[in-house]
Amino acid sequence: MSADTTAGYDLLYDIIRRRSSVRKLKPDPIPDEYIGKILEAGRWAMSGANSQPWEYIVVKDAKVKKDLFRCYSEDNTDFIYWMEQQRVFELRHPAYQMTADAAVERQRRGAGWSEAPALIVVVGDGRRQWGTVQGAHTFGRDQSHLTDGLANTCTFMHLAAVSLGLATQWVSIHLQEPFKKVLGVPDLMMLYLIIPIGYPAVEPSEGVRRPLDEIVHHDHYEQDKFMSNERVIQFLYELRGKTLQTYRQSYVGKDEPEKK
Repeated sequence: MSADTTAGYDLLYDIIRRRSSVRKLKPDPIPDEYIGKILEAGRWAMSGANSQPWEYIVVKDAKVKKDLFRCYSEDNTDFIYWMEQQRVFELRHPAYQMTADAAVERQRRGAGWSEAPALIVVVGDGRRQWGTVQGAHTFGRDQSHLTDGLANTCTFMHLAAVSLGLATQWVSIHLQEPFKKVLGVPDLMMLYLIIPIGYPAVEPSEGVRRPLDEIVHHDHYEQDKFMSNERVIQFLYELRGKTLQTYRQSYVGKDEPEKK
């Protein structure tokens, strides 16, 4: 196989490897053209029966961004905080293991992503997923072409942003109502994700992924690769140990020492 035939893959793979959630962005404005390119990439995502259940709200207004971040840092975070208390400390999400790190908390609970030059809020219309096969709506089969499609469009936009030299964060929304009220999103719509976009203020770090030989099977499921319950717990402990510093770097970078 010649270098020419793999050049496209190499470029894509480099973008995929460089994509990392960056939680500290520069407030510097980004060209409207870049926002347009990111949205254009997103609209070409795959969805069940091409039903395209996504819509995007581009937020640049400073007050609206602050109102959305308040919903996140108060309502959303309050819900997550109490849920995290049900786990042993070492298995909690990194944000809830690093509450004594002043540098992280300052960035996480201060202005946070409200200072990003732009946000893309992804909303979904569940009525459009009915364009796909009826079997996709069978209860108990864990299929939702709505969330599948929304995840796809978000992934395309994250990758497009990296290709333009920008950074993003995947801001999960667990309590939709406060955010929908700020933005005037109709009740029938789903508020799926907020994507802060800007130039990175810290150096993105490479993520941690399981090696291929642990997750690839040939012809049949290889039973020796099946994780026991005990091994899954061990894996989660190991994962937290590997990712805590990566998570911290996404907020404050490599150089700022931990402050307690």
